[in-house]
Amino acid sequence: MTLILSNDEVEAALSMADCLAATEETYRALGHGQAATGVRGEILSPTAQPEALHSLLTMAGTIPAFGIGAVRINSDILTWPRTEHGLRRQKVPAAPGGRYVGLVLLFSTETGEPLAIYPDGIVQRMRVGAVCGLGAKYLAREDSHIAAILGSGWQAGGQAMAIAAVRPITEIRCYSPTAERCAAFADEWSVKLGIDVRPATSLAAAVNGADVILGATNSMQPVLGPELIEPGMHVSSLKRLELFPETIARADVVFTHMRGDESRITRISGADLARDTDAAKENMAHRIGQSDMPMLSDLLLGRAPARRNDQQITMFLNYIGLGVQFAAAGHVIYTKARELGLGREIPTDWLTSALPS
Repeated sequence: MTLILSNDEVEAALSMADCLAATEETYRALGHGQAATGVRGEILSPTAQPEALHSLLTMAGTIPAFGIGAVRINSDILTWPRTEHGLRRQKVPAAPGGRYVGLVLLFSTETGEPLAIYPDGIVQRMRVGAVCGLGAKYLAREDSHIAAILGSGWQAGGQAMAIAAVRPITEIRCYSPTAERCAAFADEWSVKLGIDVRPATSLAAAVNGADVILGATNSMQPVLGPELIEPGMHVSSLKRLELFPETIARADVVFTHMRGDESRITRISGADLARDTDAAKENMAHRIGQSDMPMLSDLLLGRAPARRNDQQITMFLNYIGLGVQFAAAGHVIYTKARELGLGREIPTDWLTSALPS
């Protein structure tokens, strides 16, 4: 039988602590050549709306030690609105009911059978948070207790969960240009984490004196300048364009998630909206020398030096998502869901065939 899970059931099955543990094991396996991640493929095509594109994205990965392979599929409507705060990249919930479309399919590496199918919403936040959490676990000062989060959207919550799981955080400062969203984020996560989460009135107010800065914006232009970086800080970033190159140059130690961009983007004629920002990302990667940086697996396996003293500035650039992250989280989700009796089952025969493919 194949398990079908909702986002609520995925959330009940996947704790940040478990996600961190599975993700760390996965990146150690990747470093030893004992797990694999596939190319991230995206097809961009025009829509009836001249300001929007359809994105069909796939990414996959396999972890033999877990007996799990995963494929993530997204069907998104993307826009690039220019706001008073600059250019943003936004997904539009255009599916019926104002919803997003993203699925994770889990497969057994022993039999090939489909084990589970569920939405990617919760997993997307948890797997991104866990990777940044691992960066902080091995790069941030052990006595870090004040964190600043730049952004108040979906990914910001994952960053809050992850940093609270790996460091003794007593205060989180949140800053985003939308004061109402920032205040709502602070209220929500103060309750969820039992930590003092407070909205900051400015970017400087959020980061001054912080031990850790976690970028979680949807900005397509730099937001964190080098003048705000202080000795001893750890900084992480999710968007290749949200840091100035000069900000990254301030760091004594820099690790990247992956060196190369394992993405293949295909544009159908007329799908040109993202071309300028894609070129800017490529230029940024070249300017900061990302292709020569040590990777997360190198950090976990001690193949490159991490922080050597409390005055060093460290950075982790989490710029490229990997399909293997969904296999890591999927291992936890499937195991816990079975233990807890979550979800509903459908006959696996509905999804398999007696005919060779």
